[in-house]
Amino acid sequence: MMQDPLPKYRFLVTLDPGDAYLPPAQALLLPLVASGAFQEVTGLGAQLEVTSYPEGGRNDSVHQLPLRHSWNRITLKRGVVRDAGLWAWYRAGLADSLGARRDGAVIVLAPDGTPGAAWAFHGGLAAKWSGPDLHAEQNAIAIESLEIAHEGLTRVVQDTAADAASRPSQGR
Repeated sequence: MMQDPLPKYRFLVTLDPGDAYLPPAQALLLPLVASGAFQEVTGLGAQLEVTSYPEGGRNDSVHQLPLRHSWNRITLKRGVVRDAGLWAWYRAGLADSLGARRDGAVIVLAPDGTPGAAWAFHGGLAAKWSGPDLHAEQNAIAIESLEIAHEGLTRVVQDTAADAASRPSQGR
């Protein structure tokens, strides 16, 4: 059965408590979840660095060999709110040489509001915080952004067999 693609305008971002990675005193500085809704998430991606290796005597092609894998930074953008949760996470990371690491997830919702796809990131560091650009001539929302450098993404797979069994059969 063919399913429609998921819309990109309905999503959730979760941030787990940082206490798994931090000393207790530093973990208390972080809010449990990111407050405020995000208007944009970018950077869900990865790349494999590949090097070309020409083999002597073979002139019809060049071998492509994998070197290392890296993850893109996830960028979260939202309207500035009075709660300084993202700023507090970034600031907590400055106080420790290992940073303030947190796990989290980006969840894309189906049109009915149920999770359609999800990616979990692991060992995330608040690597870059950017405050709003302010313009007196514009009637726009002040936007802050946070870049998260992480140690890996995992695609969270839902049990499609259980989902199919729980759905009523549809006649044609």
